[in-house]
Amino acid sequence: MIAVDHAFHPPKRLLNRIGAIALAAAAVVTAGVVLAPDRTWPAVLTIGLFLTGMGLAGVFFVALQYATGSGWSIVVRRVGEALAALLGTGAVVMVVALFAAPRLYCWWGGAVAGEPLRGFKAAWLSPAFFVVRAIVYFALWLAFAAAIVRESRLQDADADPAHSRRNVRLSIAFIAVFAFTVWLASSDWIMSLDPDWSSTIFGVYNFAGLFSGGLAALVVFVVWLRRLGPRGVGPLHAVVTQEHLHDLGKLLFAFSTFWMYIWFSQYMLIWYANIPEEASYFAVRLHGLWQPLVILDVVLNWVVPFLALLPRAAKRNPGVLAKVALAVLVGRWLDLYLMVTPHFQPGAPVFGVWELAAAVLAASVAVLAVLRTLTRAPMVPIGDPLLAESLRHHQ
Repeated sequence: MIAVDHAFHPPKRLLNRIGAIALAAAAVVTAGVVLAPDRTWPAVLTIGLFLTGMGLAGVFFVALQYATGSGWSIVVRRVGEALAALLGTGAVVMVVALFAAPRLYCWWGGAVAGEPLRGFKAAWLSPAFFVVRAIVYFALWLAFAAAIVRESRLQDADADPAHSRRNVRLSIAFIAVFAFTVWLASSDWIMSLDPDWSSTIFGVYNFAGLFSGGLAALVVFVVWLRRLGPRGVGPLHAVVTQEHLHDLGKLLFAFSTFWMYIWFSQYMLIWYANIPEEASYFAVRLHGLWQPLVILDVVLNWVVPFLALLPRAAKRNPGVLAKVALAVLVGRWLDLYLMVTPHFQPGAPVFGVWELAAAVLAASVAVLAVLRTLTRAPMVPIGDPLLAESLRHHQ
């Protein structure tokens, strides 16, 4: 029997170094809020969206496995549960970003370019209602995440299958709530940056990017945790095999392609209709120095994973899989950057110390939060009735 009933204890030196990087980046971002608020606040919003998306992707991955009765993924489930911890961090950052809402959202005063909002748009974009909706979204997400993770941890102690049955019901309910709230939240926090622009599939587009990026983060942590230990043997080395990596690679391949499908669907429909109110979104992003970034966005989020993960051997190779996942993670951040920043820098992108510090802060906080969460329970759900099936998993 493989010994999997132990918690993870990352090297203190590693945690201290990551914590120092996070503190330094936070100090730079704080200085940026004072010295360059017009550039720093959009970067803070991007951090909040990135961390919240990673957390939601972790909960959704775990819920999807429970809802579908999947057995193969049990050995990587704790990594998904650890990603869910980023929801709380994302909530804190989004609360901070809301302090700058009048600076970020041009409709905050009830008018756009001197024209008052009317009808449904005026009611929906009421500042008070906007804040209440954000509270409701996070309350629902955090409540479901806490309940699902709690049942999983309780099962470690008593191995009672009733915990799995409760999590199946919780997961199905969460997926329904997730679909509705992610659509609304992406419309609130991103699409309303330009209240004159709309896209009927913007919520689906954000889900595709959110889950593709979350899968990439899951892959990076799983591969790292197979190696993070004495002599390159980490806590997941004995339980996560090439078979599990193959399945993770297939999921990353599939959802990066789904992201590209939705990206093209949104672009093609707007381009074909050529309605000024809709085309304005791409008109800014496909001209000048923004255009190379849009091309890079497509390359990182789809071209790289599609071409690199086509061969079966690549999906089973931890080194290749991790490199591709890192590219998708960078692509996810770039995708959010392209959704947010052009509203504030329509002429040309300006990338400097404030934007770099924000990206470093998001990455370091994510790594630190996940590693610390993994220390609170066995690395593998030892009480799950499907654990033996997962350990024996083969294609």
